[in-house]
Amino acid sequence: MNRIKKAFSNGKAFISFITGGDPDLETTKELILAMEEAGADLIEIGIPFSDPIAEGAVIQEANERALSSGCTTDKLFDAIHEIKEKVSVPLVFLTYINPIYTYGKERFFKRCVECGIDGIIVPDLPFEEKEELSQESSRYEVNLVSLIAPTSNERIRMIASQAEGFIYCVSSLGVTGVRTDIQTDITSMISMVREVTDTPCAIGFGISTPDQAKKFAALSDGAIVGSAIVKLVAQYGKESIEPVKTYVRDMKAAVSKA
Repeated sequence: MNRIKKAFSNGKAFISFITGGDPDLETTKELILAMEEAGADLIEIGIPFSDPIAEGAVIQEANERALSSGCTTDKLFDAIHEIKEKVSVPLVFLTYINPIYTYGKERFFKRCVECGIDGIIVPDLPFEEKEELSQESSRYEVNLVSLIAPTSNERIRMIASQAEGFIYCVSSLGVTGVRTDIQTDITSMISMVREVTDTPCAIGFGISTPDQAKKFAALSDGAIVGSAIVKLVAQYGKESIEPVKTYVRDMKAAVSKA
């Protein structure tokens, strides 16, 4: 059983996200270990990029802080490698196609394996063009995680039928960010997924409160939280370890009740 599948094998999963290198790489390493200790079942790490088109202001600003602090893809790989042996939950990179091309596809996936990265999410890679990366990702056994959105409609079943690792169900139109009200018909999306695959589904985009996490975990296999955690990092900087740890613990508790 690969680590991503295992993350969903003990009930509802809580998935946390941080931007690598925000505010610096030492804090990133501490945050990953702290979030696992607090109960995160899977951790997404954003590779800082100058044009993260799927992200709202909170994560865009985190990317800018990380790049300004000198974080590069190589340095982030090195930092993850340093804590590889201390991390037992799956780690998934969120990145964009351009940084992978710039780095070199073969080299990128080889380093993913060396550093214990279990999967990647590439928001600007359309399903119809996934062959751009799928050959390398398959060779190195790094799951290429699919996203489905409210606008996917008839494509949901097609995308889900070929999904690997887990399916990232986008709860809202637009970019990432904290939302007070999410009205998408998630139930229908999940129902279509369930018709064609037993690959786990986790819901993200906009979830920030324990009540929201519990609600959406009840409809799926887990909840993903990014902007709310990144806001804490922005607020507390290098002192964000304990605030993030407390927040993750509370969110994991809520998801477990779903």
